[in-house]
Amino acid sequence: MSKTYQIGELARLSGVPVETVRYYETLKLIPKPPRSQGNYRMYAQEHLERLSFIRHCRSLDMSIDEIRPLLRVRDRPDADCSEVNAVLDEHIEHVGERLAELQRLKRQLLALRQRCQSASRGADCGILTGLSGAQPPPVGRGAAAHRKDGVHRK
Repeated sequence: MSKTYQIGELARLSGVPVETVRYYETLKLIPKPPRSQGNYRMYAQEHLERLSFIRHCRSLDMSIDEIRPLLRVRDRPDADCSEVNAVLDEHIEHVGERLAELQRLKRQLLALRQRCQSASRGADCGILTGLSGAQPPPVGRGAAAHRKDGVHRK
């Protein structure tokens, strides 16, 4: 008989919080596990491996929508992996866009920081004046906009 895990142990071993394991079940990213006599979810090694895969994808900042096609191909080892390549190419492009946005943000923050070179009264602070008087720059796609699934890591 193969090893089974209750949700707490699965969460600990995979590094995925219990709430997220349940969330992934509702999204059908991981199959619903069978229940024990006591009605506990009993996860198998396959669940652990799948959660570890998803966690690794998430650590690369992939959205749930990007992970789904990867899982589909992973579940069919004989399938063509061109969809995987396409997902990764698109993700690399998004990362490049976000890096450019972060560089723009850094330039804006450095320019703002130049407005106040020494400690002074709050009323005379060039940074606060700059933040109060100027229209904020337009928001790009950004990391928050990129998250198609609305899930953000802390």
